[in-house]
Amino acid sequence: MARMQKQISSALISVYHKDNLEPIIKKLNDLGVKLYSTGGTLAFINKLGIEAIAVEDLTGYPSIFGGRVKTLHPAVFGGILYRRDNNEDIAQANEHNIPPIDLTIVDLYPFEDTVNSGAAHEDIIEKIDIGGISLIRAAAKNHKDALIISSRDQYTELLEILESGNGATSLAERKRFAAYAFNVSSHYDTAIFNYFNEEEKISVFKNSISKQRTLRYGENPHQKGMFFGDLEKVFDQLHGKEISYNNLVDIEAAISLMKEFEGETAFAILKHTNACGVAVAKSTKEAYLKAFEADTLSAFGGVLISNTEIDEATALEIDKLFMEVLIAPSFSKSALAILTSKKNRVLLQLKNHPQDQAIFKSLLGGVIQQSANSTTDHKAGLSTATKKAPSTQEIEDLLFASKICKHTKSNAIILAKGGQMLSSGVGQTSRVDALQQAIKKAHTFGFKLEGAAMASDAFFPFADSVEVANKAGITTIIQPGGSKKDQESIDYCNNHNISMVFTGTRHFKH
Repeated sequence: MARMQKQISSALISVYHKDNLEPIIKKLNDLGVKLYSTGGTLAFINKLGIEAIAVEDLTGYPSIFGGRVKTLHPAVFGGILYRRDNNEDIAQANEHNIPPIDLTIVDLYPFEDTVNSGAAHEDIIEKIDIGGISLIRAAAKNHKDALIISSRDQYTELLEILESGNGATSLAERKRFAAYAFNVSSHYDTAIFNYFNEEEKISVFKNSISKQRTLRYGENPHQKGMFFGDLEKVFDQLHGKEISYNNLVDIEAAISLMKEFEGETAFAILKHTNACGVAVAKSTKEAYLKAFEADTLSAFGGVLISNTEIDEATALEIDKLFMEVLIAPSFSKSALAILTSKKNRVLLQLKNHPQDQAIFKSLLGGVIQQSANSTTDHKAGLSTATKKAPSTQEIEDLLFASKICKHTKSNAIILAKGGQMLSSGVGQTSRVDALQQAIKKAHTFGFKLEGAAMASDAFFPFADSVEVANKAGITTIIQPGGSKKDQESIDYCNNHNISMVFTGTRHFKH
């Protein structure tokens, strides 16, 4: 076991951020560790009244090319990489006067922050760390003999190790920090590649997200679940239990759906990523009640979302329902007082919804990726396929239904009227099945379908769907078109005074 312990006698410190570094410097000094440093870090150490050797004095070369080359020298990398149990390495180190470096502390240039700030290309390029990333890889490779601290996020753990081990580290500790280091370096390189690949479009899959949280479980209790990303950028959790894997999936679906209704007062209720109620109205309360009316059964345990503030009147109505999550841009004080009466109810204040440019998932031992479906059907993009054109109100109903249909599992049918979703047919193996499901559901909750609008996520392969719709009282239809037998559906609509428009855009969702 003694062989596994390594006493730190020297350290190289070269960091961008100096936050929380002071206690470590002081502890290393107390332990009698010889310090080497560069530039701003050296000045920081000296201000603490602690001596450190400039890397330039170690290498015999000044920092050159505007600081681009400081540590790239055999005296530095040799001190990190030479094997302490290899006689030939030891002899070469002695021959070339290369002192050992047992601890390397690096905090890389903030490349991602610089990109996100909107900085010019030239400034971004200067934030590509060369020496730092090389030091990280070198010390991590030689973790048998050296310890690498590759991020300021590791300072607290390092200080604990220095204090508990009195300056000695175990192989297990060095190996763990080496793993951290290669995670830092691979993430850094991925960020740089993805920046360049915005223009180059090299067809490879690279994605790296450092921030993570462990979830209670995955889709089911026997599955493990994790989320990689920064939820705090998206919303603030104001109240309730820990968010689950399934909650997150539904939250994403809810926010994506609600983005379709910018500029309107809208409310939606979702279950298993599908809307069971959506409505637009003059007030938040009215929108909620209309959405709830569409399916009072499925709303139980659902995820609710509003694109306007939840006021007291709306909160009083919502409080009558058992639900998992409520999302809104804001909550009035009185609304919060009402809604926080149930301890597990999750309340989320939406801040931002990152627009994913690409969507991917794992399958068959690999990954499939596609661009996001950012197309929303608009009036200007509609072409009337039938002799009868839809009225102004019918066009509003058709577009409203189409927005919901876009976010519904295929095969999907949405029935709507007057800014209210009446029912849906979701995830069926045939379009006729989806329509029949929607009709049955509408009747179950007391809706009459005379004059209702119907949206379909894909074309009708036969005229059977429009025939079923006509018999239910539906008078206007929106669909992508593109079937070889479109004319059969058009002819049926013409013969039965139904208006139908084509969008030219399919909205499959699996």
